[in-house]
Amino acid sequence: MMAAQFQDLAPRFISGAVLALVGLIAMWIGGWVFLLLVTVLIGLMVWELQRICTLPETTPVGVLLAVLAALAVFLWGVLPIGFVLPFALLPAMLGIGNLPRNRTIFAVYSSFMIVAGFGLLHLRQDYGFVWMSWLVLVVVGTDVFGYFAGRIIGGPKFWPKVSPKKTWSGTLAGWAAAAAIGAIYVLATGARWELVGVSIAISMASQLGDVAESAVKRRMGVKDASNIIPGHGGVMDRFDAMLGASVFLMLVERLADFNLIVWGL
Repeated sequence: MMAAQFQDLAPRFISGAVLALVGLIAMWIGGWVFLLLVTVLIGLMVWELQRICTLPETTPVGVLLAVLAALAVFLWGVLPIGFVLPFALLPAMLGIGNLPRNRTIFAVYSSFMIVAGFGLLHLRQDYGFVWMSWLVLVVVGTDVFGYFAGRIIGGPKFWPKVSPKKTWSGTLAGWAAAAAIGAIYVLATGARWELVGVSIAISMASQLGDVAESAVKRRMGVKDASNIIPGHGGVMDRFDAMLGASVFLMLVERLADFNLIVWGL
């Protein structure tokens, strides 16, 4: 019984390790390398989103929408933000005008993805590797601890109609992991203890990002966004939580003085 609960662990671990290594290298180097990584990821996710929204049909405009989304993210690194913002909404506008169905879902979610890409680039550029790694560890810790707690402890489901494998025990374990990671960064960097609360909220946002993608897939009747990543499905399936965390962190910066929290400035 226990073996069956973890039968998907091996492919998840291997592909996850490869993704983690590539991501860590790009995060450490930053600059153009990180920009290109985020550009490719957002482009692939928009392509997957278009496929989900138009199943069982495929449409040539989907490739164009993905390219435009990637272009919007890439331009963030080379142009002032004011010039880039129209490109951020261009895929949504073209999707509404050209997709055969589910246009609103595509427009909202694709814009959300692009804004999340902007958030990741902003965090790495303005706060550096340390705080980029904090965000990633909170999201990954939430997912990993939630995965194991959900399968070992089990219990009531979080939202069974949309995400039947997610449990409240896994959800709470994710919050606990985020709190621990936040505390470690407080002790290591001298950040304010408010960071623990921010970390828990980021964990929640990542879980909402995960559930939101599950809801879209459930509505469209698909299990995975694609089969690009063994054990994880598509890029959306792996990075949906990061989208929620990134966008929420941008809101945190507006609602709270994030510089004061992390640097005491």
